[in-house]
Amino acid sequence: ETIIGERGVKLSGGQKQRLAIARMFLKNPPILILDEATSALDTATEVAIQQALVELSKGRTTLVIAHRLATIKNANRIVVVTEEGIVEEGRHEELLTANGVYSKLHRAQFGAYVNGQGTRSPIAA
Repeated sequence: ETIIGERGVKLSGGQKQRLAIARMFLKNPPILILDEATSALDTATEVAIQQALVELSKGRTTLVIAHRLATIKNANRIVVVTEEGIVEEGRHEELLTANGVYSKLHRAQFGAYVNGQGTRSPIAA
């Protein structure tokens, strides 16, 4: 019984995102394009939706555009794009060890990285 207003004008950014994701689940398309799909969500909701998106992505092509690296760390292929174009490409662990743009973004977002043994290692500034 919530009044959402014409074209959803009374919805918050997070509510609009959750509604768009729900519509995507109902449509069940063969290709998913997610552009900052969880950027306006609180952390708990983001985690729940990311888990659901992993399930929805199975068996279909999924293109994810994200600044939050936690959103894409499990991707089969990550492409790093800057104003110069594609500068790096690979899986999460490969890009971390390459010590390039992706690794720098990861350090900026998390302050540390997970090494091969699954423990956190400090990053030198």
